[in-house]
Amino acid sequence: MTPSLLHQILDYANRANPYPIYEQLRKTPVHHEDGGPYVISTYYEIRSLLHDPRISSDARNLASTAHDPLAEPTQEESALPPGFLRLDPPEHDRLRRMTNRPFGPPHSPHRVDGMRAELHDIVSGLIDGIGDPSRIDLVEQFSYPFPVTVICRLLGVPREDEARFHTWADTLAASLDPDPDADPAERGKGAHDARMQLGMYLAGLIEERRKNPGDDMLSQLATAKGEDGAMTTMELLSTAALLLIAGHETTVNLITNGMLTLLRHPDVLQRLREDPRLAVPVVEELLRFEPPVQLVPQRTTLADIEVRGVTIPKGASLWLVLASGNRDPQRFEDPDRFDPDRRDIQHLGLGSGIHSCFGAPLARLETQFALSELARRLENPRLLKDPPPYRQNAVLRGPRRLHISCDGIRP
Repeated sequence: MTPSLLHQILDYANRANPYPIYEQLRKTPVHHEDGGPYVISTYYEIRSLLHDPRISSDARNLASTAHDPLAEPTQEESALPPGFLRLDPPEHDRLRRMTNRPFGPPHSPHRVDGMRAELHDIVSGLIDGIGDPSRIDLVEQFSYPFPVTVICRLLGVPREDEARFHTWADTLAASLDPDPDADPAERGKGAHDARMQLGMYLAGLIEERRKNPGDDMLSQLATAKGEDGAMTTMELLSTAALLLIAGHETTVNLITNGMLTLLRHPDVLQRLREDPRLAVPVVEELLRFEPPVQLVPQRTTLADIEVRGVTIPKGASLWLVLASGNRDPQRFEDPDRFDPDRRDIQHLGLGSGIHSCFGAPLARLETQFALSELARRLENPRLLKDPPPYRQNAVLRGPRRLHISCDGIRP
């Protein structure tokens, strides 16, 4: 018996190439299996729903999570209240506005751009520390430590505590990719303990920043008293955890997917080596071609909504398959071709609407620096295994390991 399309999406064996499944999905743009979520797979429908105020991101509006395999823990099961990613207006808008004040325009227009020198130093240090060029695990030695170090610097985590942050990030990331050979109870306990330790550490850091604020983002969040008032300690904890986990995991996958794609397209890799300015269109095409977030689960209808002749009932669970929309031939010409010279590239790789990726400017800049420096400094890089092993995650897609070899590392 052929597995259902829903189970094929979730099947780890399909992580290396899920795009044939998405092609099948697009034949029925609104796919629904008894009791399960409604799966939307075509570009224009996904984009429309991402902007539709009748779609909720708050899991408390779901009629039931019993048949949704990607349902998240309830608030009672979680150590922290939901971050603004999982809230609707007006709560979402208030917290996102408050978080954006120290992060981006109009109040902090130079926050991300001002990190360029620091990003370059972190990238250079990681490449310098690679060691044996004949066998490199790009995930472990580069893609993983880079974004978490950046987030530590952004929040203002003291340098001597960054190693602890890396440990917590490792544990929480492992909980997102269930190992079939591991004890699920033990994994769950490890993730819960890491969340608690992270929460307690951040609570202490927040109190310290309230007494002795610096110019870091956490200090500004902890001491802000604008038109939206001040964040509570629990809101601050949720926001800091969201920035760490959501921002970090997305960028790890984007960098790793990017290097894998460039190694499969050596002509583009050579162009990038010769002209680092190509990094900007390369990253935009990567966000379309190999997006780090494959689908957005747990969106909920606040009313009956008709999509392509199908009535989705109030309280239903939606999956919006961004990666499928990015390969929709009704929107993109020759969508299965990687082409950094592509024009009109309004992809869904970082979402759209009020929940579009909060950290998009930083993720883009990190990936541009990472790929351009890897292209410049690695001599004759090549894959040791293709396809590589993938993470066991239907939402966040990227290689778990990316073993490459090169002839040397340029200064």
